[in-house]
Amino acid sequence: MIDGSRLFELEDTHGSGAYGKRPTALLRGEGVYVYDEVGTRYLDATSGQGVAALGHSHPAVQAAIAEQAGRLITCHESFYNDRRAEFYDLLSGIMPADLKRFFLCNSGAEAIEGSLKVAKLLTGRDGIVAAKRAFHGRTTGALSMTWTPKYRKPFQAWLPSVTHVPYNDIEAAQGAITEDTAAVVAEAVQGEGGVHPAKDEYLQALRDACDRTGAMLVFDEIQTGLGRTGRWFGFQHADVTPDIVAIAKAIGGGLPMGVVSWRAAHGPIDRATHGSTFGGNPLACAAAIATLTTLRDQGLIEQAAVKGTWLAERLRALELNSVREVRGRGLMLGLELRGRVTPVLKALQEAGVLGLPAGLNTLRLLPPLIITREQLQVIVDAIAEVLD
Repeated sequence: MIDGSRLFELEDTHGSGAYGKRPTALLRGEGVYVYDEVGTRYLDATSGQGVAALGHSHPAVQAAIAEQAGRLITCHESFYNDRRAEFYDLLSGIMPADLKRFFLCNSGAEAIEGSLKVAKLLTGRDGIVAAKRAFHGRTTGALSMTWTPKYRKPFQAWLPSVTHVPYNDIEAAQGAITEDTAAVVAEAVQGEGGVHPAKDEYLQALRDACDRTGAMLVFDEIQTGLGRTGRWFGFQHADVTPDIVAIAKAIGGGLPMGVVSWRAAHGPIDRATHGSTFGGNPLACAAAIATLTTLRDQGLIEQAAVKGTWLAERLRALELNSVREVRGRGLMLGLELRGRVTPVLKALQEAGVLGLPAGLNTLRLLPPLIITREQLQVIVDAIAEVLD
């Protein structure tokens, strides 16, 4: 076991430099808690960037991984596999409408890239419409739709052309979506962009515009999917059905996994037009089966709606002068602050709670869906202490 000081030295010496790191090493997790190199316990209101919907080291996921690791870890999709077939069957029962075709990959950015390729293959078009303040990932296609200039500028010459329109602006979206548009990509709640929920009528207008022009409506459900907003998927709040959905983060129970889902009516894509060596491997599928089954059988989707409403009400009731607004859906909440969020994140960590930024001045909370009201109250009390 590498000791704390050596651990920091090795990461700083050999790491890419791409990440801004907190001066903390997380070595163990259990439920809603993680523990650092000296044993300090933190309530993880980040869910590991939205991944740990079931908390850390959930027994069902642990057991599924251990059993599958002793049987078969990898199996390329050029062969059939029992775990993959079981996962397809389970996921198809969860997806609304006829979203029954799946391409399996390893991350959210890959799911977005796959979604764009599927949209182009199905439409034969090139145009993409995305929203300002959107964040869809850092690979080439995903980065082209990510609005924040600091992410895009170093790679601008490599990126495909994308039309960005103001989020929740129906008129602007309708004007941008044409017969040349392959994909309209939207988040039901903008995460990195400040935790801004989409208006139902905005998402419905996107659906109507896509129906009118033949464009594919793509929802990025990487962060909002699998119960985070109190429904299986964020788009369900608006009662719309997309053509394509990108899923990742929580679906693997902590293992890397991404999914591109599209409507069966559009049919399969042509052979060899896309691929992934590790996509759909039995280990990730076993973890995903355990994750989806637990979310469903323990009623955690419905609980997220109730707990999220409770948490939002408690936070608003604090009436903190330093908070402009509390917004979000389910257990995906943002507190827009009157100042920078970075000092608040540091103070919260010192108080035993880990949070996330969403832009320069918004505190984002993504606690595990298994969290109790007593544990949610710990978050409320810490915020009240830090922002008082």
